[in-house]
Amino acid sequence: MRCVIARFPFDLTKSGVLESMKGIKPEPVTGESVVIGRRQYPVKQVGEVVTRQDRRDFSAAEVTRAMTLLGFTCHSVPKEAPARPLTPLQLASAMLGTGVSA
Repeated sequence: MRCVIARFPFDLTKSGVLESMKGIKPEPVTGESVVIGRRQYPVKQVGEVVTRQDRRDFSAAEVTRAMTLLGFTCHSVPKEAPARPLTPLQLASAMLGTGVSA
């Protein structure tokens, strides 16, 4: 499949990506990720290995789009759980800087 990453065209295949990532240890995932084989990799790491470009040259969205089109499972950044609203006492304490918790 032909895709454009960082303004350069690449002919990527699922088997080619699998072969490129073979033996590569996944870095810790802190943002968007892609599952290749049984491992979960950061998309920037996959993009760097597959394109041989510096990570700063492309966006995570470009790699995510290409990996999704190739049939890989991609995960976006997990959303934070909504914070519980503060009680009036906690809010007043926070405003005064006393740190009272209930």
